[in-house]
Amino acid sequence: MTTTRTSAIAAAIAAIRENGPKRTVHGSLVKVLLHRREDRGMSLEPYASRCVRVGEVHELVTTDHADSSPGARIDRVGFLGFVELERAGVIDRGDTVRIGDHAVGTVLGFDACHFPNHYNILIATPTTLTGSDLALAPETRVAFEPQARP
Repeated sequence: MTTTRTSAIAAAIAAIRENGPKRTVHGSLVKVLLHRREDRGMSLEPYASRCVRVGEVHELVTTDHADSSPGARIDRVGFLGFVELERAGVIDRGDTVRIGDHAVGTVLGFDACHFPNHYNILIATPTTLTGSDLALAPETRVAFEPQARP
């Protein structure tokens, strides 16, 4: 086995050991957004997780980009809306985003171009989706569910 492969396996095992169980973070939509962009120019933060507090409002943005490396440029996006968090916790890259009864996608990462006002929470989806595509309405429940651990 090569040294590079051995290092990658060791890093994966360490990541699994450092991340134990966590609770679901949830909230409700406060505003629905209906537009898409092909040239948005968002940039992924280097952090795999963000702590969030009760009452914070963050923007939900879908993308078909798959690159989660720090600084990756995200251009193709669909805007779902803003969520007010009703339960504090940690949102991790890879968490399932559930809106109403539907799993919409997984957290790809975070863009902080509007921070400290809010984060853009980037959600990996097969195609970009908007609030109108999903027939979203204010007060729809949103949950960030922990990813399954091996």
